[in-house]
Amino acid sequence: MPKDPLKSPELYINRELSWLEFNDRVLQQGLCAELPLLERLKFLAIVASNLDEFFLVRVAGLMRRRAARSRRRDPSGRMPAEQLSAISRRAHAMVAQHAEAVRSVFNELAVHGLCVCRPSQWSPLQRKFLQVHFTQEIQPILTPLAIEELSPRPLLPNQQLHVAAVLAVPKPDEPETAERLVIVPVPSQLSRWVSLPTDQGVQLAAIEDVIAEHLAAMYPGGSLRAWAAFRITRDADVVLQDDEEVDDLLHAMEEVVLARRRRNAVRLGVSAQPDARLRAWLTDWLKLTDDEVYETDAPLEASALMELVHRPGFDPLKIDDWPPQTPRDLIGADDLWQTIESRDILLIHPYESFDPVVQLVEQAADDPHVLAIKQTLYRTSGDSPIVRALSRAAQHGKEVIALVELKARFDEWRNVTWARRLEDSGVHVIYGVAGFKTHAKALLIVRRREQHIQRFVHLATGNYNDRTARQYSDIGLLTADREIAADVAAFFNLLTGYSESVGWTKLAVAPIGLRHKLLDLIDREVQASTPDRPGLIMAKINSLEDPEICRALYRASRAGVKVRLNVRGICCLRPDVPGFSDHIEVRSIVDRFLEHARVFYFRNGGHDEVYLSSADWMRRNLSKRLELMFPVVDPKHRRRLIEALELYFADNTNVWRLQSDGNYAKISRHGPRVRAQQTLYREAVDAVRQAANATPQFRPLTRPET
Repeated sequence: MPKDPLKSPELYINRELSWLEFNDRVLQQGLCAELPLLERLKFLAIVASNLDEFFLVRVAGLMRRRAARSRRRDPSGRMPAEQLSAISRRAHAMVAQHAEAVRSVFNELAVHGLCVCRPSQWSPLQRKFLQVHFTQEIQPILTPLAIEELSPRPLLPNQQLHVAAVLAVPKPDEPETAERLVIVPVPSQLSRWVSLPTDQGVQLAAIEDVIAEHLAAMYPGGSLRAWAAFRITRDADVVLQDDEEVDDLLHAMEEVVLARRRRNAVRLGVSAQPDARLRAWLTDWLKLTDDEVYETDAPLEASALMELVHRPGFDPLKIDDWPPQTPRDLIGADDLWQTIESRDILLIHPYESFDPVVQLVEQAADDPHVLAIKQTLYRTSGDSPIVRALSRAAQHGKEVIALVELKARFDEWRNVTWARRLEDSGVHVIYGVAGFKTHAKALLIVRRREQHIQRFVHLATGNYNDRTARQYSDIGLLTADREIAADVAAFFNLLTGYSESVGWTKLAVAPIGLRHKLLDLIDREVQASTPDRPGLIMAKINSLEDPEICRALYRASRAGVKVRLNVRGICCLRPDVPGFSDHIEVRSIVDRFLEHARVFYFRNGGHDEVYLSSADWMRRNLSKRLELMFPVVDPKHRRRLIEALELYFADNTNVWRLQSDGNYAKISRHGPRVRAQQTLYREAVDAVRQAANATPQFRPLTRPET
């Protein structure tokens, strides 16, 4: 046992098991009978996608540590092998429940005219259609591999769907047949589903079923003995070992992406009850154990389910659209520059539109008074209007600096592509500080106004991605505050190497001082707390894993401070432990939007302080990334965010409470129904409606739909 009782393993939940509990909460949405069928299917697709990334990175890392015979324990006291065993048990149970949920949704969808048909359900007419379709549209682009006869054996790509089959084919000039193992990569350009001719509704056949049923026809006289669909998950946790020694970071990141294709397998997904020979061969070939093989009769990739979710013509089976509204602080505003100069603008997405941020960058690109634009880009959409605007600004002769984070996991290739495009248009592209990911979300625009220079700033908890801004719950701030603008300018100078770390007036920056700032704020709450007026900390974050922050929160609880945490995903802190976390409550909300904002509130003896940040309370965010935390200065905005935090703790519809044993329990509904996301959206709609009724000349500041 450690000398410091706050370091006791009993106080900490294993990070990986906590993440699996989060994915289980997403899975429960897929099981929720109150949701429309295609919304349930969307959550089931997210479960599968989440598991993919979990194995690609987290499980892969643990398997490497196990292979290296690491005996290092995590804060909960588990060694890598122990973690992998626990993960396997939990993940296998989750995959089985996921498959059952998909079957249930498919059965109900069939009642509503959307039927996924197995080969036993195909009619003679449909079989004739599929034979022609296979011959004309599928067979020409297939490449069957007689894999046992090829040397060296070809590399089967990570995450691609394959069909493995045992075929009986005639031997030349002999009456006997020989069995051949054939593997067919399913081309990614093929639709996952084939529409079948039918007089009623929509009937679909899975592409792997179509290929398997017609594969033998590609071998004259051949017959199909057994087949299975499978998909390999390979170790994708490839990172640059030392950024400082990399001369060409763009080329190095391209090499990292290519290296993932040849990494060891960490999981085999295979269709349910595969032929024993096929399963044994695949397991042996990939050097996996039986525990690392996951059988399911659900589609093996999340994209297959998402194709069904987005299929047109079934709107009654989907949730109603919630179009983003004009931000409350911009209702009636005609001039963005004047409005931001006159007051801070709070943006709460996706209830309020992200369009003003895009519009600001687009206006800056074309405004002759704008001299410079500086922006961090971590993840953005494929055809980003912001990237296009930055390119246009450079072509207009403005000074444009874009920090492109090439190490944004699984977006590296996309970021490399448009980093080159930005450079070609004249943008000064930089790739951050050696050894650290730049995760901060910051935009600085320098504009000449009459006889002086004015700086405009946007800071946010989420990425500059116009697409995910309609799916993620995030918060942004537009401001011309001189001190914040000076700090942001200094931050960009730090990124470009112009200056070393400086003293910040209003910002806290990781890894330089953000951790210390948070610890000081927590300690100050302890000092200000009294039995008559106990301190209060409320935080909304995606993950809580950092041991030092956990220990500080335990100390606060022991001092009587009330700690209320809304943690979407990983939470390694264990609440409700007598003598340690009696005053700590942890809740988690899973609803139609992904909760992504980071909001921190400290009562501070009645002098409320609220901060927004790009950083979660994780070691990687506070020690290995460049992150920003910034204060909410406007009292009106502080009150609005405090009320939003309180609303999240009042939710009794889609909220779960973390128990001391590490499991989550759905909170039973008592009293009137409260759903935080729905309330926030209604408030946004009501604000626009009231303004429209009060102001006949009202013009919403949004971009038209394209």
